[in-house]
Amino acid sequence: MAVKIRLKRLGKVRVPQYRIVVVDSRKKRDGRVLEEIGKYHPKEDPSYIEVVSERAQYWLGVGAQPTEPVAAILKVTGDWQKFKGEPGAEGTLRHAEPKRDKLEIFNEALKEAQSEPRGDAVTKKAAKKTEAAESESAAAPEANVTPAVETPEGATEEAEAIETAETTSDADPERPDADKQA
Repeated sequence: MAVKIRLKRLGKVRVPQYRIVVVDSRKKRDGRVLEEIGKYHPKEDPSYIEVVSERAQYWLGVGAQPTEPVAAILKVTGDWQKFKGEPGAEGTLRHAEPKRDKLEIFNEALKEAQSEPRGDAVTKKAAKKTEAAESESAAAPEANVTPAVETPEGATEEAEAIETAETTSDADPERPDADKQA
């Protein structure tokens, strides 16, 4: 029986994830395997590669032939050099940095938020405008006051006052019910 070390594809469309497996060469790509000896996720940065070195050495020792992609992976991990007795058995595998704890990130953001100054969030232009308005109002306090007649409420009150004055002057002072009957 010819034994191969090859990749078994898993994962979604456009997000491939592979298992490094030992399988009879006559089996289909994703068919039944003899043993799973590693994982390979090419879309991660850096690519995630995990190989059980002892099992890879065993299967290479008993004659299993790696496919080209698996041979490249074994060279990166250093298992191929170890099997052949060549220098560089440590490999060139890069590891991703461990992710920071979410609680730690939250606590840092909280400290930064507490250490920020509590001043007004005003831009420089807005501050200049408010300073100019304050200086004008201090110079002429009556200039900024709008007469009540010019406001809608003031005009309405003034019109009502004029109307009531006219109706009371037209009415007969002896008969208070005169405007109600007319």
